[in-house]
Amino acid sequence: MQSDLFALQDCGYRDFQSRLIPTLPSDAVIGVRMPALRRYASSFAKRPEAAVFLRSLPHRYYEENNLHAALIEKMSGYEETIGALEVFFPYLDNWATCDMLAPKCFAKHRAQLYGKIREWIAGGRTYEVRFAVGMLMRHYLEESFSQESMRLVEEIRSEEYYVNMMVAWYFATALAKQYEAAVGVLRSASLPVWTHNKTIQKAVESYRITQEQKAYLRTLRR
Repeated sequence: MQSDLFALQDCGYRDFQSRLIPTLPSDAVIGVRMPALRRYASSFAKRPEAAVFLRSLPHRYYEENNLHAALIEKMSGYEETIGALEVFFPYLDNWATCDMLAPKCFAKHRAQLYGKIREWIAGGRTYEVRFAVGMLMRHYLEESFSQESMRLVEEIRSEEYYVNMMVAWYFATALAKQYEAAVGVLRSASLPVWTHNKTIQKAVESYRITQEQKAYLRTLRR
């Protein structure tokens, strides 16, 4: 399997990707572009070695973790997916693998998922919290939105850059989808200053926010 990934290697992309993920040593990155990795995952998922691979943790390479994440995404059962995630979480060591993880079955199990999201946030582990906030952003900012779900993110307190950046991303997205609720959080100044200002920066850079809204958001900088 490692030889298959090395056959897909793009050395220029490896060097580029290594710079984006400073938490990983450069020799942990093979350099496989995501479309190629996802195509490989689709074929690899049908092979008996896939089940063995999912049990063979920790992996050596960043792309192996991405392949692991892509296989989890393809699982159709909710309980199977949760079980696989919780086995994988202790080995999740970078923002990029965390952010690509978007299990398809979650869209049909939002009520169950919400309880797990609360657990992951309460656990305080960096990439589990980041993943949980990402799931709130993906699944609970439209028809499943509630003030309570936004409050879960509002109340996160962390010293971790990769958690705080995801919280800012969540609120910048919320300003596009649930403007009144999100701007109310900014008006209350309840977020840490860095996260508050990063939210405004990301929102002002977004094409989904109107010019009038951007002008007002600039006045809320702290």
